[in-house]
Amino acid sequence: MSAHDTHLAQRAHELYGKAAERLDPAVGTRLQAARLRALTAAHAGERRHFGSGARWLIPSGACAAVVLAAVTLWQPMQPPLPAGTAGTAQGSDLDNELPPDAAQTDPVLYQNLDFYGWLASTDQTAGRH
Repeated sequence: MSAHDTHLAQRAHELYGKAAERLDPAVGTRLQAARLRALTAAHAGERRHFGSGARWLIPSGACAAVVLAAVTLWQPMQPPLPAGTAGTAQGSDLDNELPPDAAQTDPVLYQNLDFYGWLASTDQTAGRH
């Protein structure tokens, strides 16, 4: 505070003290009652304000929990593949794969690789009637 503000505060305190000494007791009692009513109303307003906030806390918390559960459990749906492409896509992937380890497979499979290549290239559904 500056010197001017300090002087102004001291002067206001002195004037308040002098006015309070000369105050009629009936007016003082009425002022004290009005002050108490104002403080009571202010405290009631604070409690009412807190009560209204608490009243909305439970429904908003429940909504937030539902949204969180929905977002957590939601998984995007993949579009279904046409019936003809699902089998051929898996079949072509399996045809191009090599065994994981050549030492674990039967060596007889490697003797007729041309036959297996021809068998894979022919239309297997043409023989079925």
